[in-house]
Amino acid sequence: MPELPEVETTCRGIRPHVEGHVVSAVVVRNPRLRQPVPDVLRHVLPGQQLLHVGRRAKYLLLHFAEGCVIVHLGMSGSLRIVAADEPAGVHDHVDLVFGAFALRLRDPRRFGLVLWQPGELASHALLSHLGPEPLSEAFDGDWLYRISRGLRAPVKHVLMDGRRVVGVGNIYASESLFRARIHPLEQAGRIGVARYRRLADEVKLTLSAAIEAGGSTLRDFVGGDGQPGYFQQQYFVYGREGLACKVCATPVQRIVSGQRATYYCPQCQRRGR
Repeated sequence: MPELPEVETTCRGIRPHVEGHVVSAVVVRNPRLRQPVPDVLRHVLPGQQLLHVGRRAKYLLLHFAEGCVIVHLGMSGSLRIVAADEPAGVHDHVDLVFGAFALRLRDPRRFGLVLWQPGELASHALLSHLGPEPLSEAFDGDWLYRISRGLRAPVKHVLMDGRRVVGVGNIYASESLFRARIHPLEQAGRIGVARYRRLADEVKLTLSAAIEAGGSTLRDFVGGDGQPGYFQQQYFVYGREGLACKVCATPVQRIVSGQRATYYCPQCQRRGR
């Protein structure tokens, strides 16, 4: 699933091409995504200028004067700039056409979303419960320390809980915890403020490095320009089960926690350090 760096890469990739342009048509080839693509898009968007492309958590936000298009890439989606007359593939479900070019959603598994929010954006059910952005000043080690008091859940689960901090998915949680030298199963409520400050710093550094590298391409993710990401070349632990830790040469281990694969180094990430 595209995580925050992949969504931010897409946001930055498409923004200079579409901001300020007027939608000339909306083409919906298959409305059957995770939720049906609302038919109102074909009537309300043509003639409207796209004012701003933003992101909240893993959602892309296309702001218009009369509302906002909310896009989620699901498990395998991508949003790319293509020529308006480029033939569509079987997985190309939605186009926002801007004259000679289009913003095209490709989603082989159809777990993505394209929704319309005409009113207050923050009140939308998908956005109203979200925690702070990890790259914002609102997120730091003191915040993690405060919201984790009394929690017995593993720290990795807390880090991936969008109600507490958004966008730190499975890949980047594993990588950030390694860089902070914290075991992923350590109880969140037992970690002190100094270690949380280090973890928050590593989350920011990891996500920033991933964005700089264009995100991660493990299966079929591409950015707005159709290019893959390369951050997977910098992984310390994710997907490296049995390989030597890049720091201490101990074999990286894989466990399943919360139905998600978790990778860590048993030497660098000893519990209770």
